[in-house]
Amino acid sequence: MADHIKIRKATGKWVVRAGGAVLGETQNALELIEGDYAPVIYFPREDIAMSFLDASDTKTHCPWKGDASYYSIPTKSTVIKDAAWSYEDPKDDMAQIKGYLAFYTDRVTVEEL
Repeated sequence: MADHIKIRKATGKWVVRAGGAVLGETQNALELIEGDYAPVIYFPREDIAMSFLDASDTKTHCPWKGDASYYSIPTKSTVIKDAAWSYEDPKDDMAQIKGYLAFYTDRVTVEEL
């Protein structure tokens, strides 16, 4: 694993909301800390209502984590574009985040309950 990235089980129960709807709750979140960036909470896919997310054409590459796929969230009034991302096939050192989704906290609400 890249020395500047740490992954650990997040303490407590976490929720993600968008457009007035709860997209998921979990007690099995992971916290990824990368360098000086704010920690990112990754939700297990099985704890997210995936029917509320639409796969996007957006893809990015991280040299440490691999290729990320993105998801948009349609709401009653708008589409929250590329609100979530997932590493479908992360690099070996990042295998812990396979099957998890993270969300941009400036687009949706992610909070510990």
